[in-house]
Amino acid sequence: MANFASIGMDGAGSTRNRVTNAIALASQRTGVDFAYLLGQAKIESSLNPNAKAATSSATGLYQFVDQSWLGVINQHGRQYGLGWAADAIGQTSSGQYYVSDSTLRQQILDLRNHPETASVMAAEHAADNKARLESSLGREAQPVDLYLAHFLGVGGATKFLSVHDQYPGASGASLFPAAARANRAIFYDRAGNPRSLSEIRNSFANRLQQGTAGAMAAGASTWAGRADDDNFSDASAALQSEPSDYAREQTQRLQNSISSEDLIRPQPATARLAYLMLATLGR
Repeated sequence: MANFASIGMDGAGSTRNRVTNAIALASQRTGVDFAYLLGQAKIESSLNPNAKAATSSATGLYQFVDQSWLGVINQHGRQYGLGWAADAIGQTSSGQYYVSDSTLRQQILDLRNHPETASVMAAEHAADNKARLESSLGREAQPVDLYLAHFLGVGGATKFLSVHDQYPGASGASLFPAAARANRAIFYDRAGNPRSLSEIRNSFANRLQQGTAGAMAAGASTWAGRADDDNFSDASAALQSEPSDYAREQTQRLQNSISSEDLIRPQPATARLAYLMLATLGR
């Protein structure tokens, strides 16, 4: 089985650049906000393509659990040359996704560790959530709203935001008792008082902004030394003053540095060959 940690990942700087470029390309291809995707990846995995949760099946840059990953590959894989994977995924009458061949199933799940695939699937998933939220709420969904959909599921986020937009001071724990029991630090302050929906939403917005700023600051040390791009030399200072604005300003620069060919669309005769082709991207 190919090891993503050792293929095309020549140290922290190389990995960081590959991950950031993958996220920029995913933003370009889907229209999903680059700063949001970067901040989400920073929060979820600290931009580590091989991150693995200790208490669940969550894996990769965006910490997709098995079922969510199979679902998004089933829905969007074909348009990115992953028809071999999408075609192998079935769904039970209860909505569970499955792959009959255990080896093929693992190969599909392992794609979560591939930065380009993980990023574009996360972007497609966010775009789906955005469309559903906006249809239900009758307003534009903000990046923080997309993160709420990631955290609570799109149904939970719709419920959260519908109440929030009318009663921002309502208790989040009262509305989501099960989620509050599992995530006390989010739903309660240090004194044990329940946080309002507005406080919870603002907390997530701050985490996204800090995640984006932290990721861009980490990349700035690498980009600053590039002889062909002197503008990156002021990255750290810019981030300290206006991190979210700086991230937005860099979106087009990053997108222009890569081409659509950086996301290969393999259509091999066997799933095994497809997996190996994807694994060797970025050499």
